[in-house]
Amino acid sequence: MCDYSLEMYRSRPARAGEKLTTHRFPSGSIGLTDPGNPDCAVCMTSGTTVVLSNLPIHLRQRLDVGTVKATFAHLDGGPHHDGVIFDNGEKFTLQQVGPNVEITFVDVVAKVIDAALADPNKFGSGDTGSGGGIAPREVVTAGGH
Repeated sequence: MCDYSLEMYRSRPARAGEKLTTHRFPSGSIGLTDPGNPDCAVCMTSGTTVVLSNLPIHLRQRLDVGTVKATFAHLDGGPHHDGVIFDNGEKFTLQQVGPNVEITFVDVVAKVIDAALADPNKFGSGDTGSGGGIAPREVVTAGGH
């Protein structure tokens, strides 16, 4: 998902294992980008597990951490909805997190989906390996895509 405020920009979905950065777009909205391509918004699915590093000092002090695991989420209650929920229950929009925070997409389920899309034969119906015989179409559909 990408915040509504980023719809005017080119965008693409996030990929498992990818290291992204929060970036302030010309509109003033903060979203995710690939550090090598800051003009393209990277959209992440709500519920994705992420690791944040390079947090601003006010968040590091409040959470008493430097690097922290969180869940990417759609947050209600304001004009910006992309955000993160930390294990202690605290919620922050990306606007509150600020620019230049590193976010690594670590969701294990997404890695399985990416692997299935990269090598459909590995996850075909006749395979009894780690894919459990699930066809790629079924894996993607199960995630709501």
